[in-house]
Amino acid sequence: MADGSFQADGASAPVGNEGPQIGRETLSADELRKFRSSSRRSIVQVSVTLLAYVATLAAMYTVLHVSVWLAMALVPLAAGLVVRLFVILHDCSHAAYFPSQRANEIVGRLCGLMTFTPYANWRRHHALHHAAWNNLDRRDGGVDIYVLCLTLKEYLALSRRGRWLYRLQQHPIVTQFLIPPFVFMVLFRLPFDTPKDWLRERRSVLLTNLSLVALFGALVACFGWQAVLIVHLPIMIMASIIGIWMFAVQHRFEETEWVRHEEWSAARAALNGTSYFKLPPILQWFTGNIGFHHVHHLAPRVPNYHLQACHEVLKTRQRICTLTIRDALRAPRFVLWDEAQGRMVPFPA
Repeated sequence: MADGSFQADGASAPVGNEGPQIGRETLSADELRKFRSSSRRSIVQVSVTLLAYVATLAAMYTVLHVSVWLAMALVPLAAGLVVRLFVILHDCSHAAYFPSQRANEIVGRLCGLMTFTPYANWRRHHALHHAAWNNLDRRDGGVDIYVLCLTLKEYLALSRRGRWLYRLQQHPIVTQFLIPPFVFMVLFRLPFDTPKDWLRERRSVLLTNLSLVALFGALVACFGWQAVLIVHLPIMIMASIIGIWMFAVQHRFEETEWVRHEEWSAARAALNGTSYFKLPPILQWFTGNIGFHHVHHLAPRVPNYHLQACHEVLKTRQRICTLTIRDALRAPRFVLWDEAQGRMVPFPA
């Protein structure tokens, strides 16, 4: 994507924001049945990830008595495992991880505790995202500044103060470094944008908070509050920054497409409005294949360990918008949708 075009990956398609030929075959029902969840594979994946995370935490608490800097050296490993646990939670929220919905609920809540996320509340809000992302006429369904954006015309119609506030809100330091830890450690503790009639979701926030109090109360009793703070605070800060950046750049980047409601479809939004984030194998492992985000939006019931195989099938039939790490680092610049040009643009000078 660095040259401003879609990568072909073996298929012919229109150029520019017309994107893939949505009417062509994507993934058939018979093919998707081959990529159903496997209880054995899911159990192995979540067990390895949880054990690795607990072992890393144990190592951090152990070396903390020798040197704080030795403990900090393990923060990137622990943060990567938290990101992987969140991807597993994400799969559970789509009933994609286990054939059993009960198993999805149990593992989803456990991963929610490990990632400071109220599982049921997050799941319902995330379902709204899947129903309306990249739909210009359905941008009132939440406060997700990482997906929603103004059009260039709407931005220019703002007052001078309104433009300044929107620029501040979208500044990379604010969106990429300040807001993510605040979301996971503060906003997720409050049902601030949860309707009052979502009783189960509001209860999820309360139960998650009580579980966190019990868990961290036990840790403080064992290790002291200073040690708990030194170990867990940097992990959650780094994990939240990485996780939200991954989510943001795969939805709002230079070549993404926004359309009006009458033109919107889930398939079009998946193929034109999300991307394949090409990562080195080690980063692909820690991020649970979430870089194959176009496949996830096209087929949300496919578990993370089958996304790459689905991508290999899909790329022979559709052009896939591919992001490199360099493209992803540039993506936060593109904050406004220019309807006249049909593309994302930076703020005007």
